[in-house]
Order: sequence, then C-alpha cells, then structure tokens
Amino acid sequence: QVQLGESGGGLVQAGDSLRLSCTVSGTTFSYYAVGWFRRAPGKEREFVAVINWNGDLTQFADFAKGRFTISRDNAKNTVTLQMNSLKPEDTAVYFCAAHATRVFLPTYDDQFSYWGQGTQVTVSS
Repeated sequence: QVQLGESGGGLVQAGDSLRLSCTVSGTTFSYYAVGWFRRAPGKEREFVAVINWNGDLTQFADFAKGRFTISRDNAKNTVTLQMNSLKPEDTAVYFCAAHATRVFLPTYDDQFSYWGQGTQVTVSS
C-alpha cells in the first residue's frame, strides 16, 4: 500500500524559510513523479511544484518560481520542498502527491494517484 507522509510545516514570519518533506513508502519510489499542492482557507487546492522520477525535470507554479525549490533523494524515498521568502499568502495546508510515471510530468491534481494528509504552513505578517 502506497503511503505518503508530509512533515516540516509550522508557523513562521514573513520572509522566513521552511523545508517540507514528503516520504513515500510501500512502493518503488523511483517510479514516481511527486508533486506538491496547497489549499489556502476558502480557496481551491492549487499546484505548487512537481519533480519527475529521477529529479532532472521540475515545474513550478508562477507564485513559486524564484522562491521555492524541489528536490528528491531516491535512496531515502523523500522529496523536499524548500520554501524561501515566505509571504502571508503562502499560508495553506500543503499536500504531497505521487503518480507512477516516468513518461510525463503531472501538474493537475487529478493526475496524481496517491496523496498525503497535509501539513499546515502559516506565515504571519
């Protein structure tokens, strides 16, 4: 059974950094693209970033470009989302998601098969 678990959320001030981790278990991690999404209060879930199976392809939402980076360690079954220069509008529950593909880079939530429970990120002004 494929399971995803997020960690690293918390309460920070504007301008601070946070590192979110997503650990995947129950499967061969290197077959999976892994993405991050977020849901802010009162808003729809939105795409943040994605990384392909071996880490050589990434894609970011416009709001994340230049501030967020995504990386993976296939030996540790972990994907990391490094978030810098955080803003109050980054406040949301952040979810990681995985899909078994080495062919394309999924960016829509309905393209992902497995989801974590989410971790809260709160950025105060």
